[in-house]
Amino acid sequence: MAVALHHIVIDAHDLPGLARFWAAVLRWEVVSEKEREVIIGADRNAAWGICFMPVTESKRGKNRLHFDLNAESADDRLAEIDRILALGATRVDIGQTGDESWTVLADPEGNEFCVVRPKRDLIG
Repeated sequence: MAVALHHIVIDAHDLPGLARFWAAVLRWEVVSEKEREVIIGADRNAAWGICFMPVTESKRGKNRLHFDLNAESADDRLAEIDRILALGATRVDIGQTGDESWTVLADPEGNEFCVVRPKRDLIG
């Protein structure tokens, strides 16, 4: 029997708020909301999703795992960065030179993620 990805779990102080932020970023939906667990996914039947769980301590340091998001085109990438910033993300400086093909952002609780150039530009 093989295993499959079920959820990626993100610790959060504001479970519903952070879940709604990520649902909006990914254009997903909240598929389950309980007091100590909020799950988002592409739809209710998606093979995997993101689960937000409560945590009391604050985030310390850079994430050891982060999301890389991409768009269909370079123009779409810039528009998506603007859209995500309007949703509540912030720009983050982790030592970039300015020549990178990605932009580092952070969600409202400080979790870093990148918006990278279109996938077809990365492969081949």
